[in-house]
Amino acid sequence: SSHEHKLNFRKSKEACLSYIQDALLQKQWKRAAEFLTCYVESLEKDYSREHVGPSEIIWRIGTEILWHHSQSSMKEFNCFMEQMKTLGVKRYLKVCLEHVFHLLCNGQIDEAYQNLSLAESWRFGEQTAIQDKEMKLVEAYRGLLDYYSWSKQKNILLEHSEDGFSDLAVEQEMHSYFRKAAVSLKEIIKIPGVWDVFVKCYVDLLEFYGDHNEARQVLNEYAYNSKFPANPNAHVYLYQFLKRQGESKKSLISALKILHDIVPSHELMIDFNTMLQKSKKRKKRRLGLEVIFAALDYAGWKEDAKAWSCLARQVKQIVISEKHLDWITQEWNSRKDWWPAFHFSRYLAKRNWQENKSLSYEKALVAGILLGKDCKYFKYVSHQGCKAQLKRFRMLKKFVNRHNSVYLRIS
Repeated sequence: SSHEHKLNFRKSKEACLSYIQDALLQKQWKRAAEFLTCYVESLEKDYSREHVGPSEIIWRIGTEILWHHSQSSMKEFNCFMEQMKTLGVKRYLKVCLEHVFHLLCNGQIDEAYQNLSLAESWRFGEQTAIQDKEMKLVEAYRGLLDYYSWSKQKNILLEHSEDGFSDLAVEQEMHSYFRKAAVSLKEIIKIPGVWDVFVKCYVDLLEFYGDHNEARQVLNEYAYNSKFPANPNAHVYLYQFLKRQGESKKSLISALKILHDIVPSHELMIDFNTMLQKSKKRKKRRLGLEVIFAALDYAGWKEDAKAWSCLARQVKQIVISEKHLDWITQEWNSRKDWWPAFHFSRYLAKRNWQENKSLSYEKALVAGILLGKDCKYFKYVSHQGCKAQLKRFRMLKKFVNRHNSVYLRIS
């Protein structure tokens, strides 16, 4: 019966999709392609009398298979994407964008630009208004490629100026690309979202032409506008801009303070700690200690000699002056249950000594102060250093032994 036929078809379709999914998960691209072919053919046979809209499943799966299949070519991929574009209007711009990304990945810049220009001129009744956001994204990526062309012309012009030549045609072409790129990029970054690459390129354009006030306004808006999602990179870009402009340390610290609150493990925390340590204000030096302790809570910093040097230097200063030992105590109290195993085991002492003696020196100093002269890490490293007749390690051992009372006070 007709009902049985439809029921059986639905079951076989689901089974086929399950096989495709299994093949994709196992990266069996040829097998996945064979099942997808069966899937498409069965759809055509079963619904030959009915109108079938484009299936997002076919688009997504087909794209994935063609991208990874060893025997697929860019020509086949282009052909497939063109078919997906003509199958329906609802996903037309999304398919266009994905096609452009693949062209860019293959270095086909001109073809990508051409596809974006065609997509930009696309109109289809009410669908145009519905897909307004996708259209803005298409325009933005076209602006990004205009920026790329501007950058190339800029480099040509700079090379010519070094040789003492001036090329009016290149300069005019560069300005043309600047105008087109600036208009498109400015539009997209008005919409709340994460637009890192577009913001960076737009700011680069503005800075080149000396419009620093506009660049500052764009970066402040991107970093501080509550309508935009929290984005660490927004604060990184603002900090880097302020640094290029030679802004005061107060402004730089303010930008990095927010970055620290969002991502305490960010690589710029070394810069942040260094600035805070140099401050004459006690509150900022206290924050500096908090910043470096927080960074070293993360595995990515475990073997960073510069980070341990920052902590060792500040801890040593506090111990010598015997002021603010309570700062160390406050930071150590929340870490004393897990830092010894995480940072100061005998195994790590051996490995650090073999791989990086400067790192092992800085860590041993911190370990000796926080855990005392009987700490496994300190004992191993100081013993190896003294055995190797390295003066700095003999001095390290004397320093920790002399200030062992500090360990008793903070623990």
